Amino acid sequence: MLQFTNRVPFKAVAAPALYFTRYKSWFTDVKMAPPDAILGLTEAFLKDKNPKRVNLGVGAYRDDNSKPWVLPSVKEAQKRVIAKNMNKEYAPIQGLADFYNKSIALALGEDSDILKNNCNATVQSLSGTGALRIGAAFLGLFWKGERVVYLPTPTWPNHRPIFMHSGLKVANYSYYDPNKRALNEQALFESLCKIPEKSIVLLHACAHNPTGVDPNAEQWCEISRIMKSRNLYAFFDMAYLGFASGDIDNDALAVRIFSAEGHTFCLAQSYAKNMGLYGERVGSFTLVCNSKDEAERVTSNLKTIIRAMYSSPPIHGARIAMEIFKDDELYCVWLDDLKTMANRTISMRKELKEKLISLGSKHSWEHITNQIGMFCYTGLKAEQVSRLIKEYSIYLTKDGRIAVVGLTTKNVAYVAESIHAVTK
Repeated sequence: MLQFTNRVPFKAVAAPALYFTRYKSWFTDVKMAPPDAILGLTEAFLKDKNPKRVNLGVGAYRDDNSKPWVLPSVKEAQKRVIAKNMNKEYAPIQGLADFYNKSIALALGEDSDILKNNCNATVQSLSGTGALRIGAAFLGLFWKGERVVYLPTPTWPNHRPIFMHSGLKVANYSYYDPNKRALNEQALFESLCKIPEKSIVLLHACAHNPTGVDPNAEQWCEISRIMKSRNLYAFFDMAYLGFASGDIDNDALAVRIFSAEGHTFCLAQSYAKNMGLYGERVGSFTLVCNSKDEAERVTSNLKTIIRAMYSSPPIHGARIAMEIFKDDELYCVWLDDLKTMANRTISMRKELKEKLISLGSKHSWEHITNQIGMFCYTGLKAEQVSRLIKEYSIYLTKDGRIAVVGLTTKNVAYVAESIHAVTK
């Protein structure tokens, strides 16, 4: 045993300021990251003193009083969860089975052959972003084809870094026609035909963000046909199931077409919008496989990825969703809640268009009601957006995208008048 003698009690002595220096920082070359465009808008909105200010940037549902809306079905489900006085132990790595099994059944349909044959590898995720991240990490490790993910132009800005952070390259394919403010059908089909075989193609299942422009059933069938003939792999992002039209089966059309035509694919699902569980981070990720054995092997590796990423998902929001899923009466209340949100959004689109027309606008605003979902690509130019923010305190992203859910019967007239003023 070591012996220390003549020990003197330690006293902290301040070094003379002249001689006090720190070691050189390891991170002197780190530059300030650009601010998040949406969060920056919200910060500016909150600082604005104009009583007429309107926030059309945030992608979260608001009621007609511009307030966050907790769904009645969610309120009741939460009461039941709390009354059960359950523990707060860790969820399994894969998540809560009753939740993620019902989640994929909602997307594919209860009679899906994929589910009947156990060909799905499904896990709970941290909402839709987390689902995308799990899928990207899996593909980053195991994809043997072209290691490029093709994104529609435009797409949700977060798609690009999610895949790049997983070691995959990203490229783009044609999607939106800014002149017609609609789907560029011919360019889309031609673009898909030029993508190298065995590449990954990201598809918005419904309520395309940011444009609100979706293919119709016939166009989805053609997309499926081209991708099968070109041996392309689909990665669906489904963030608005039931929220887009108020009908789950209608919003799941694209995924079910691909399923029926024999594709294997990835699917990211979120319950932020359609259950209003934004802060609970509830979602699921599915990889459709060719066999039960393959699905079991894929699941084992998804669990390994999750274990190293965040270990296990949160339980409270998933328990709320489970209460809704398993009770027929409460499930029907949720379906009514979906219709409430979808119908209010659709009515705001209609009212904004009608008010612009009544003001004598010379522009066509048909695209406002032709688009669907939470967002609308208005076609406003960057300088017009800048004027709306600076002169009228109406906050939207510089590409002209508005969150239709930020419109209310109380502010839609002011928004229409302001848009008319900058577009005359």
